[in-house]
Amino acid sequence: MSDCLFCKIIAGDIPSKQVYEDDHLVVFHDIAPKAPTHVLVVPRKHIATLNDADNSDHDLFGHIALTIPKIAKQLGLTDGYRTVLNTDKGGGQEVFHIHFHILGGGPMPFA
Repeated sequence: MSDCLFCKIIAGDIPSKQVYEDDHLVVFHDIAPKAPTHVLVVPRKHIATLNDADNSDHDLFGHIALTIPKIAKQLGLTDGYRTVLNTDKGGGQEVFHIHFHILGGGPMPFA
């Protein structure tokens, strides 16, 4: 998607403060953090929202679920962390490329 902010970050067209990457994911710090540690876990594959995922994404979502704890540990979030996935505008999604938030390092701003 040529106009997608996260696709541009993944392609290296827009700089980011990356903390992790592999063949399927890029993880970088959120530019408007809601916690002392706030990173975004973004698949390289463009999927606009959770509602747009399908059975072909099964392995990708498994990879995300198993990689998030490794990233949290790498970031020093040993006391716990929150993982958030916003879906569509009504669910708070602002960038329409699916992404998971990892938040931690202090009191969580909301339940």
